[in-house]
Amino acid sequence: MVVASGNVFAKEMAIRKRIASIYNKRVDDFESLRDFNDYLEEVEDMIVKLVEGIDVPAIESRIAQYQRENAEQIMIAQARKAEEYAAALAASKGQLPQTAVDLSSGSSQAGPTGVAQGQYAPAIAAQPRPMGMGQQPLPLGHGSDMLGLEYEDEETMKLRAEKAAKAGGFSLEMSKKRALEEAFASIWI
Repeated sequence: MVVASGNVFAKEMAIRKRIASIYNKRVDDFESLRDFNDYLEEVEDMIVKLVEGIDVPAIESRIAQYQRENAEQIMIAQARKAEEYAAALAASKGQLPQTAVDLSSGSSQAGPTGVAQGQYAPAIAAQPRPMGMGQQPLPLGHGSDMLGLEYEDEETMKLRAEKAAKAGGFSLEMSKKRALEEAFASIWI
C-alpha cells in the first residue's frame, strides 16, 4: 500500500504507522542491543525506500512475507501495547490496573464482569476520556481580587509595558530616536 498524496509528510507518517504496526518488536525481544539496532536499521531502510518510491513491489512482498511468518508475534505485541495503554489509562484515573481473569473460579459462562468468557470486556466502561490534569488553582498574589486579576495603577502598567518591550528587544529611547530621525529627514532646507 503506497499513499498517493501531494503532502510528503502525511505520506511518510502513514507509511511509518503501517510499518510500526507490523514491525513492532522491542529491545526485550532480542538477545543483544546490536541485533535490535540492526532490526531498527532494516525497518528504517524499508520506510525510506517506500517513501521515496524505490523498489516498492519488492519491499511490499517482503513486508507481506514477514507478516505471514510473524503473525502470532505481531498479535502478541499489539495485545501487549493495548494492555499497557489500559494500565496507563487506569493509572491516570487513579484506579488499580486490571489483571488477567482467574479462570479457576467455577463459573464457565460469565466472568466477574458479567461478560461471557472469550468475549471482549472493556477495561473501563462508560467513563469519560482523560482530558489533562484537571482544573488548576488560580494564582493569587498581593494586590489581587478574587479572580486573580490585579488592580494596577498607571505607573505599574507603564513599568510592566517597558519591561515587556525590553524583553522583546525594544527600547523607548530607540523609538524616540527613530521618530526624530524620520521627522527631520522629511524636512527640506
